[in-house]
Amino acid sequence: MSACGDEESRPRYTFHHLPQKSFPSMESRETRDRLVKWSMDGRISAQAFSFDQNFKGYQQEDFLMDFFNHPDVNSNLKMLSASGEWTALNTSVNKVEVKNILCTKVSMSFFDQLYCEGVVRENGYIVKCFDEYCDEILIADELRKVLLLEDSDHYGLFSHLDREEFLFCLFKHLCLGGALCQYEDDLGPYLETTKALYKDLVSVQKDPDTKEINIISTVFKVSAYDVCGLCYPSSSSHEQTFAYLIVNPLKRHIYVLYHCFGSSFFCN
Repeated sequence: MSACGDEESRPRYTFHHLPQKSFPSMESRETRDRLVKWSMDGRISAQAFSFDQNFKGYQQEDFLMDFFNHPDVNSNLKMLSASGEWTALNTSVNKVEVKNILCTKVSMSFFDQLYCEGVVRENGYIVKCFDEYCDEILIADELRKVLLLEDSDHYGLFSHLDREEFLFCLFKHLCLGGALCQYEDDLGPYLETTKALYKDLVSVQKDPDTKEINIISTVFKVSAYDVCGLCYPSSSSHEQTFAYLIVNPLKRHIYVLYHCFGSSFFCN
């Protein structure tokens, strides 16, 4: 689905950058060390913005166009330049491609099926395989086969809908890492980092009747275009270059999770 600018008269959303908002999972020493190892440090960021009107799902195209073209977003939304330096969007967006991402999972038991023969041992050890490449990404174990190769023996452990879940997307991105990723031998660090990041980004609410925990966040995966073509999250596409917008309709907050594939070695 894509959104394009139009001249329809309607109230525009107003946005404000929230630089004081912290994301503990991104700032902990343990996470930073892991991101360095996975070649994502210096190429991943989380930001927060607020908005002034009720968010309505059927207005998501207008909402996203307003977001990218609002001055406070345009001048503060972080992205990496081709030279690997942090900069702001700073361009007029005329089209937004958006994919609605499922966000329903509230338990890490979602990944229990990985503990099957041939993928992850009971002790958490990830089974290795012969090296091969997929879109510049080294596949050196059975976990990455499950994540990337449709013809792998265990690809069916996760259904198509499972793979559309935001929790799965986060896990997959962390497992695949950046251009110089040093992969883990154990599943634990991937699960722990995924859980912490998910908890920071996704908002929940307890149902007063059933007492069940329900997710209230709406998640979009977005790409933005200006007159020259694709401009955000990067001018070139890659499996590991992404931008997710996580909308909390109650607080009227948007969290932006961004990553640009490359070598964190070259970034501060």
